[in-house]
Amino acid sequence: MTSQERWCVVTGGRGFAARHLVEMLIRYEMFCVRIADLGHSIKLDAYEEEGTLGKALSSGRAQYVSADLRDKGQVLKACHGADVVFHMAAPDSSINNYNLHYSVNVEGTRNVIEACVEMQVKRLIYTSSASVVFDGVRGVINADESLSYPVKVMFDSYWGLSGATKAEGEALVLKANGEKGLLTCSLRPSGIFGPGDKLLVPSLVDAARAGKSKFIIGDGNNMYDFTYVENVAHSHICAERALASKGTVAEKASGQAYFITNMEPIKFWEFMSLILEGLGYERPRIKIPAFIMMPIAHLVELIYKLLAPYGMKVPQLTPSRIRLLSCNRTFNSSKAKDRLGYTPIVSLQEGLERTIESYSHLRAEHQPKRDGPSKVHRYLGGGRGIRLNFWWVNGWQSNGGFFMAAWHAVGDTDKNLNPIAPWYVFFRFYTHLRNQFIVSKVADILLWKDKKQSLATLLIFLAFYYNFVASGYTIVTTVFKLILLASVFLYIHANLPERMYD
Repeated sequence: MTSQERWCVVTGGRGFAARHLVEMLIRYEMFCVRIADLGHSIKLDAYEEEGTLGKALSSGRAQYVSADLRDKGQVLKACHGADVVFHMAAPDSSINNYNLHYSVNVEGTRNVIEACVEMQVKRLIYTSSASVVFDGVRGVINADESLSYPVKVMFDSYWGLSGATKAEGEALVLKANGEKGLLTCSLRPSGIFGPGDKLLVPSLVDAARAGKSKFIIGDGNNMYDFTYVENVAHSHICAERALASKGTVAEKASGQAYFITNMEPIKFWEFMSLILEGLGYERPRIKIPAFIMMPIAHLVELIYKLLAPYGMKVPQLTPSRIRLLSCNRTFNSSKAKDRLGYTPIVSLQEGLERTIESYSHLRAEHQPKRDGPSKVHRYLGGGRGIRLNFWWVNGWQSNGGFFMAAWHAVGDTDKNLNPIAPWYVFFRFYTHLRNQFIVSKVADILLWKDKKQSLATLLIFLAFYYNFVASGYTIVTTVFKLILLASVFLYIHANLPERMYD
C-alpha cells in the first residue's frame, strides 16, 4: 500500500539492524520513513547513494532528522505526525558505561513513550534484546516469555549493562500499552548477524589474523540462537501489521514481549567456525575448560578494577565473557509465530552465506602481507630472553624497605625508577608485566605454539589463583608471600650440588 501521508519513525535509524528495517519499509512502500539518529546530518555509504535509501531521500519518501533521545524536545519533533514509531536506538552494547546505557535505554525510552502519547502516535514497537532475561551466570535453554527478568544481574561485561537497562526500558513500553490509544509491544532478537555488522565478523577476523582464534572456551557444545538481520527487520514489520489489525489480533499482540530468532539453534562455536572457515581462516580447535580460564579472568578483572582509574581499557577476558562463551542461550519464538505471524524469511545457512559474501574483503587471502613474526608475537616478546632486575624503591624506607621488580628485555639500558607514590610503582610494574612477560618464548606459549609450555603456564596461573587470590589475602600479604617463596626457591637453587645439573 502506497501513501505519501502515512509516516513512521525509526529511532537509531543509522544503526546496524535499523538500516535493514528502513530499507525494508521503503521497499514495501508501507510508510514514508523518518530516520532519527544522533548525527547532525545523514552520511550515506556508497552503496546507499544509488540504492533504495538514496532514491527515497531524493524523492521525499524518506527524510532524516537529528534527535538525541535524552532531549524530549527533539524526540517530540521527530515523532510529529507519525502513525508508528519503531524504537531501535540504543548505545553500543560494548561500551562499559552504566550512566550512558541508563540515560538512553531507560530515560530516553520514557521520552519516546511520552512523545508518542502527546503526538497521538498509534503504535510503538520497541527493539529489546534476548539478554533481558539473562543474569550473566546461568544459561537458558528454549526459554519462552514466561521467564521473568533476573533479580540480580552480573554487571562486569557489556551485556550486563545493556541487558539490565533494556529490561527497564522494555517494562516501560509494555506498561504504556493502551495509554490514550497507544498500542505497544517489544521484540527480543537474539544474536543478530548479517551484512553491515561492524562488531561480530570484524572482531572475529581481527582475532584470526592475530592468532587468537584457535581456542574454544568450554567443551564447545553450548547451543545458541542467532538471528539474521533481515529476519529482525521482518519481525518489526510483522509486529506493526499485527498491532494495526483490528479485533482480537491486535488485542492479543499488544502489550507483549516476543523472542525473535532464526528458529534454528546451533552450537555457538560451530557458528563461529563456519564464519571463519567461510572467510578462509582456521577453525578454533583447542578446547580450554571454562574452570581453567575463570581464575585467569578473575585475576584480569582484579587488575582492571585497580587500574581503571588510571586509564586501563576494559579487558576482553572477564568472568562474564567466559560464562557467555561457554553457556547455552536458546529461546522459543512460538509466541511471535502465533501472535505476530512471524517466521524467518532467510534461513540460517543462507544468512551465513550472505554474511560471508558481504565480507569478502576480509578474506584470509586479502590480509596484508608481512615479513617476520606477527604483531602479537612481537608484542608478547617474540622469544627474546628476559632478565629480572631488582630496584631499591626510594620512599618506602619507612616500611623497612621494599624491592620492586622491573622487567627489561636483554640489551635494554638500566634506568633509575623514581616513583612518586606506591600506586605509580604498581602501575609501572603492571605495564612492564603486560608488555614483556616473565618467561622466555612468551609469544610461543600464549599463542599455543608449544603446547607443553602453554599447559604448564595455565597450571601455574591456576595454582597462583587458588593460593594467593582465592585464599582471600590482601595485595600486600600476597606480594610478601611471593617474595618469600621466590627467596626460598633461589636459596635452594643456589645451594644444590652441581652434579644435579649433569
